[in-house]
Amino acid sequence: MEKQIITRTGDIDAMFKAGAHYGFARSRRHPSTAPFVFGVKNRTEIIDLEKTAISLAKASSFVAELAQAGKQVLIVGSKNEARDAVTKVAGTIDMPFVAGRWLGGTITNFVEIKKRIAKFEGLLVEREKGELAKYTKKERLLIDRQIAKLDRFFSGLVPMRQLPGALIVIDSNKEHIAVAEAVRAGIPVVALSSTDCDIKKVQYPIVANDSSSASIAYFLNELAKAYKEGVKLQSKKEATPEIKKVV
Repeated sequence: MEKQIITRTGDIDAMFKAGAHYGFARSRRHPSTAPFVFGVKNRTEIIDLEKTAISLAKASSFVAELAQAGKQVLIVGSKNEARDAVTKVAGTIDMPFVAGRWLGGTITNFVEIKKRIAKFEGLLVEREKGELAKYTKKERLLIDRQIAKLDRFFSGLVPMRQLPGALIVIDSNKEHIAVAEAVRAGIPVVALSSTDCDIKKVQYPIVANDSSSASIAYFLNELAKAYKEGVKLQSKKEATPEIKKVV
């Protein structure tokens, strides 16, 4: 049975309204993004949104395929403009996320990361059940501080029970450590990358403004829609019994 592919070309008018067409000054342009530059206005390079739409379609199809296969995506975006959208969108599709500093080894040393996540979950359960009452006031204070620290680094990773099928990254330059770990582990990367990024380092680059909250939210929402549609297709496939041909 052939896979059904999601093709989400994106709404160019919506991209334009979100400011997705703004790149950086030509002096900051990485050579790999040159084909996506339409022109220059007030010393700022303007991105060709028709080409961006094509890239978004490819990335959306890939994300939908992952959803159909039951695989997770890890959403990464630590810059201030990305944090709210990353947290919100990850919640809508129940996917793991990193909206703060990337911890080295999150991918390449996932065995240890899983231990820290388990520690965090265990402490939360103890606190909810009132089992921390057995400790002294000073000990409880230290445990609360430990929970707060673990929450900051690991709360978004709790849903990640195994290595993800892909990373969705906001600004592949800023998240270069995450990208490098994914590449080393053979995990594909979908990245919203502006004109200053080396898009050859990622498999599914979407060249657009990665410094605008509105632009970031637009592309994350589009990828989330693709993921949801992939899940729906998989659900329909599971609900439809196969009809065997009688020879």
